Amino acid sequence: MKHLFYLNKYFIRYKGLLIMGILFVTISNLFAIFPAQIIRHALDVVVQTISVYNLFYGFKMQSPLGDLLDKTLLIFGMVVISLALLKGVFMFFMRQTIIVMSRHIEYDLKNDIYEQYQRLSLAFFKRNNTGDLMARISEDVSRARMYVGPAVMYSINLVVLAVLCIWAMLSVNVELTLFVLLPLPFLSIAIYYVSTMIDQKSEQVQAQLSRLSTFVQETFSGIRVIKAYTREKEMEQEFIKETNEYKDKSMELVRINSLFFPIMLLLIGLSTLLTIYIGGKQVIAGKITSGNIAEFIIYINMLTWPFTAVGWVTSIIQRAAASQRRINEFMLLKPEIENPSSQPTEVKGEIFFDNVSFVYPDSGIQALKNVSFKVEPGKSLAVIGRTGSGKSTIAALITRLYDTTQGSIFIDGKNIRESNLYQLRKQTGYVPQEVFLFSDNVFNNIAFGIKKESFSGSLKEVVEQAAKDAAVYDNIIDFPSKFDTMLGERGITLSGGQKQRVSIARAIIQNPRILIFDDCLSAVDTETEEVILGNLRRIMKGKTSVIISHRVSSVKDADTIIVLDGGEIIERGTHQDLMQSKGAYYELYQKQLLEEEKTEAA
Repeated sequence: MKHLFYLNKYFIRYKGLLIMGILFVTISNLFAIFPAQIIRHALDVVVQTISVYNLFYGFKMQSPLGDLLDKTLLIFGMVVISLALLKGVFMFFMRQTIIVMSRHIEYDLKNDIYEQYQRLSLAFFKRNNTGDLMARISEDVSRARMYVGPAVMYSINLVVLAVLCIWAMLSVNVELTLFVLLPLPFLSIAIYYVSTMIDQKSEQVQAQLSRLSTFVQETFSGIRVIKAYTREKEMEQEFIKETNEYKDKSMELVRINSLFFPIMLLLIGLSTLLTIYIGGKQVIAGKITSGNIAEFIIYINMLTWPFTAVGWVTSIIQRAAASQRRINEFMLLKPEIENPSSQPTEVKGEIFFDNVSFVYPDSGIQALKNVSFKVEPGKSLAVIGRTGSGKSTIAALITRLYDTTQGSIFIDGKNIRESNLYQLRKQTGYVPQEVFLFSDNVFNNIAFGIKKESFSGSLKEVVEQAAKDAAVYDNIIDFPSKFDTMLGERGITLSGGQKQRVSIARAIIQNPRILIFDDCLSAVDTETEEVILGNLRRIMKGKTSVIISHRVSSVKDADTIIVLDGGEIIERGTHQDLMQSKGAYYELYQKQLLEEEKTEAA
């Protein structure tokens, strides 16, 4: 239960609903107890009246006795129906408080988890796969809700009803009560073990369903590759194998489920038989009346579900505790990167790397070694190098997606660890190497970084201009729905080059003080690259820009160029300086020039 203590704050938050729910449970069960006592009185009245009725056989008094019995039974029936209606009303109120409370807690818990996900650092998402994150905010939260809702409601109902019923039964006859209650604990134990087996099989079914869903998702996402390699038949066979596995596990679950009701009915029937047998002997002995037997049978049926629910509730609590433990693992995590200041900060654009080294925390790979450089406000820096040389790491460190392992980064002379993180990112336009577009229309993807409610002016004109600057406007206009064109998952509707250009438009529309382009022109042809770079030169005037690329054509106009190799700066200077030194940059330029000539010749 210690893992479920985390949910106590939500009970406190909704204590009003919880207290009202307990009150309604109590009142509802009171109205459930009274009918049994009324039926006892009614049955005793019937037995006594019939005895008297038979004594007056042949006399005029016999007919009025019959009429009186009819009226009495009618009154008893109306009272029982009224109590049943009142019980139903308060059961409705009970569910409208406790179950509604559980839905509020589920809503709050999901929002808290989502907010926590937003706070956690990028390294967290690299360590955990998306499917697991989704499972904790959906499946695990649903199981936790079963604890704060049904489990709490039925537990309260069990306690209240058990106390009222057993008290009423003991007040009639202690010996009969003990015999009647004897099978019920065994019922709880049996239901607990059956429920545990059901839960284990359910887990296996859910796990197999998850694998099946993942397989289908990957199949549809990679349908191009499957068709290109003509692997349709093999994938179909694999799908049949997975579905057969799911079917077998589901059938095992059905077989165990079939034990549930027979066990329950057997033990309930045993309690009923004991009531009739022992109660009959008590009636013969004159200790109780026939009405008491009927009353006890009603109590047994009333106690059946609560005692059955003991095993079920215990199983729910076990599952909820396991799920809440998984949730707590993330909820109790402290973000590796936190915002140290809420003070508004205006970024001017000076970037200074002071002997920076960085090792990726999960892989242990050293991406940067003693890197130092300075970019003045409004100037441009280009970073070039081979794959794996640490270029993208510089972009991640400037936006503080990671913190340095050694050394410091300063923005406008202030250590980045002390700067307002949100203000820094808000005033930085970042085009990542791996473009991500949302399943939305083109317009909203470009305008993603702008708060529309606080934007003054024509947003349409700004979006269109950003698209023109990114050289993607003509492509968008050619679409049938133009800027309203819906993009598929991860922007699959667009080509690689179009996705990169939409991502560039999304970055420059914010008019940031710092622009970072991380190899964002790798999927466009040289002609389009020249158009985009020409537009960017105009946009980047007065802004600090960091251009990361493996192509010399993208970086040659930068104010300063640094060449990385193995995480270290091996050369730095302007394009002309580096060409004259005839080092690594010169060799890379010559190699790419030769490749372009071969391409043109072909």
